[in-house]
Amino acid sequence: MKNRNKLWLLMLISASISVFLFASLSLVMGKIGDQGYNLNSLTAISQEVLDTIETRQAFHIDNIKPILDNAHSVHPNIRYEWISAEGSTIYDTFGEQNTYDFGQLASRMLDMPQNLWGVNEPVTLVFSISQEAQPYYLLIGLSSDNMKNGQIYFFMRTFKALSTFMLPLIVALIIPYLLSIWFFSSMNKRISKLNHAIEQLNLQSEITLLEVTKKDEIGQLTTHYNSMARRIQNQGEQIKQFDARRNLLLSNLSHDLRTPLTMILGYAETIRAGLYKDEKELQASAKVLLQRSRYIDKLLDQLLDITHQNEGVLELHLEVHNISEIMRKIAADYLMFLEGQNFTLEVNIPDEDIQAWIDASLIERAVRNLLDNAIRYGSEGHYIEIKLSEKDDTLFMMVIDKGRGIPLQEQEYVFKRFYRIDASRKGEGLGIGLSIVQEIISLHDGSITLTSFPFEKTVFEIHLPKKCEQ
Repeated sequence: MKNRNKLWLLMLISASISVFLFASLSLVMGKIGDQGYNLNSLTAISQEVLDTIETRQAFHIDNIKPILDNAHSVHPNIRYEWISAEGSTIYDTFGEQNTYDFGQLASRMLDMPQNLWGVNEPVTLVFSISQEAQPYYLLIGLSSDNMKNGQIYFFMRTFKALSTFMLPLIVALIIPYLLSIWFFSSMNKRISKLNHAIEQLNLQSEITLLEVTKKDEIGQLTTHYNSMARRIQNQGEQIKQFDARRNLLLSNLSHDLRTPLTMILGYAETIRAGLYKDEKELQASAKVLLQRSRYIDKLLDQLLDITHQNEGVLELHLEVHNISEIMRKIAADYLMFLEGQNFTLEVNIPDEDIQAWIDASLIERAVRNLLDNAIRYGSEGHYIEIKLSEKDDTLFMMVIDKGRGIPLQEQEYVFKRFYRIDASRKGEGLGIGLSIVQEIISLHDGSITLTSFPFEKTVFEIHLPKKCEQ
């Protein structure tokens, strides 16, 4: 059942229960807490006495006395007086003998009916009956203290007068229900909007943000929904970007593997068939095979690095190492690799050994990634420099080239995964080398900065503490 139907049903049931409880409690409480006489009951008592008198034709003292004494015994708080037309008392249940003139009777009726609601005020009612055109009067009197505490009487001659009274009462009773309906309808409308927005919430469609007009619980829930929708939108954009980079990665990987693999197959077939001219050409073919095989090996290492990054398995194993010796070993390897490639490799490493707490394998991988990056993208400059220095408790490692450099607008993105400056160029890696370098340096509590001026100098500078906290 919908909330709107539940609301109408609840309002109908509550209105019925309210009317029933009002009527029931009014009757019960009236009987318990509102003892005494009212005008209706006094009129009924008097009429009963008059009917008895008329039935028995008891108009004289001998006949009237037992009737009035009996009525007085039943209602001891009421005084009964039987008065003749001349105003003399025929019988008084209080035993008094009076002769009333008009003024005395009028004074007894004075201030009626206000005395009905007073405290300890006399209340007198007069009833008449005739015998053979001779009138007799029955006076009943009591204190206002014996009257009911709550008495409200409405005397209406027409139904139109009744409507003028009932209409305001009905309006007064119905307004709380109308306000309740308005409040719950407004709340239900806001909840419906929120529910519809949540139903439409997904990564593919446009995110719907709701206006927060109130600061109640639904307003707070709407605020949380808007915040969640923005997060989902941002995550959706990140997923789209990641998918695009993943597709680009697969495309690049396919191309980067196919090209060297084709060369390997071609030179391998040349060697197998003995189609080389001499030993020199054989060595040249073997060198190409070795270079392309190493390139494929590096691509596979990069794929392994991607897996490690996704799984967060890069861990530090800190020990004291001779960082100078590690840098010299790396420089020696690249001197051999760059031999005959028209590259100038300059090495600036202090003669004295520099010791530091590092993970030697990770730092070596970071430096080699920077050198590979400099060779790949800085080849036009034909210059690479490796530099190591220290100051206080900080190490400074630099890899410098004089190639085409990195445009200023691209520099903030180069450390992101799968990012390549020129995505259209194939065979230049997967775009994760610098992101691996940054992660390794961050694990050592260090930092890496980039400064680039095209065909002048491009510098990757690593700052490492000599002793980092594991």
